[in-house]
Amino acid sequence: MNFPTELKYSKSHEWVKMDGETAVIGISDFAQDALGDVVFVNLPEVGDDVTSEEAFGDVESVKAVSDLISPVTGTVVEINEDLLDSPELLNEDPYGAWLIKVEEIADTEELLDAEAYEAFCKEEQ
Repeated sequence: MNFPTELKYSKSHEWVKMDGETAVIGISDFAQDALGDVVFVNLPEVGDDVTSEEAFGDVESVKAVSDLISPVTGTVVEINEDLLDSPELLNEDPYGAWLIKVEEIADTEELLDAEAYEAFCKEEQ
């Protein structure tokens, strides 16, 4: 398992990378491994609001459909359209294949650093 230290993580297994005032959000290596082969991704529209700890889309794998839970509150300013045609990118590079970019960020208090997230994942196994 890979836990990049420059990222923050949610207990629902999304990662957050702050890029200035923008939060780049994806799913963790732990999440993609648990999901198995991803075959479809459903993302919100640009301009949609997302709320911390609420679903903003879902990801379908050969095993199941899982909600994507927003780790922050804010407004979607960009979606990764490459995933709509190639959802398997989430399996190939979970930290390179981001899902959405969010601005007007709030509610980041619950995010974990890499060390705390790694410990959380070990408890879940």
